[in-house]
Amino acid sequence: MLFLFGIYKGVSDGSVEYIRENKVDLWILQRNSTNILRGTSILSAYHTGRIKKNENVTEVSPVLLLLTTVKNSNKRSTIFLAGYDTETGLGGPPKLIKGRNVKTDNEIVLDNSFAQKNGFNVGDELIIFEDTLKVCGISSGTNAFVIQYAFTTLAEAQSLLGFPGIITCYLVKLKKTSDIDNTVKELQTLIDGSVIYNHNDFLKNNIKEMESGFLPILYAVASLGAIVLTTVLSLILSINILERKKDFAVMKILGSPSGFLPKLIIQQAVFISLISGGLSIVLYFPLVSIIEKLSPEVSTIITLSQIILVLIIGLIMGVLSSVIALSRLRKIYPLEVFYER
Repeated sequence: MLFLFGIYKGVSDGSVEYIRENKVDLWILQRNSTNILRGTSILSAYHTGRIKKNENVTEVSPVLLLLTTVKNSNKRSTIFLAGYDTETGLGGPPKLIKGRNVKTDNEIVLDNSFAQKNGFNVGDELIIFEDTLKVCGISSGTNAFVIQYAFTTLAEAQSLLGFPGIITCYLVKLKKTSDIDNTVKELQTLIDGSVIYNHNDFLKNNIKEMESGFLPILYAVASLGAIVLTTVLSLILSINILERKKDFAVMKILGSPSGFLPKLIIQQAVFISLISGGLSIVLYFPLVSIIEKLSPEVSTIITLSQIILVLIIGLIMGVLSSVIALSRLRKIYPLEVFYER
């Protein structure tokens, strides 16, 4: 369960970190587009100059996002390529851990997990269609689990697409004193067939899209795991009660308080839950390290609140298991102490 929480946090952060870290004021997309994770947006690139002329705009960067295939020897892998304006830097990699940002059309920045999985490092070359690009940097926060981001210049991305006048969206920064609502109305009249989101709304749209595709699977797996763990623990407690049947009968005939024996079983369940929870935390980090080495695209992020939540859920399952097992205890009669087989 701790691993599932880590996977969820890793996917949720990796899927939207690109949007979160590009802290612009406005995102301009094609009408009916609400996100860039599973949506399509096609705009003309020739509105850049018109947007810049608005008195409230300080920076604007056209960005082209496309799925494309990278060739490395005989191996082919898919990436989510972002072509951006290198002069403004808007739409580029959120964080570099090796190398530098792209400067020329024949350069590319790869996601760290993608680079590890496919054996790329700074200075290596790869092929997209017929273009040879040199890896100039490695980024983090760009792993969306099922797909990873890569970055190149806008001109190179448009060349790969084959349509130099096409982009996905505009990233716009405004003056701090500007009226965002009025600016949105002004820009809306400049670009027909467009929709404009402020940064927070656009981030929420993408988080919602990510959760709608991933959370149901996570809930199903977590629920199944919780049912299995509760069942296993209740069986362990039930077997323990049956093995110590005569001991419990003796305690009953000696006049133990009515709540003493149930309390004993519940304490045992809580103890097992705490021990197993502590053991899972100890084993989590080395096991995740091995998994991430074998499958670099699997990115997990764990927080203290997640650890506490898992321990609480474990305790709840332990108490529930003890309640199920108590049905065995109620069937033990004091006179069974005199019964000999």
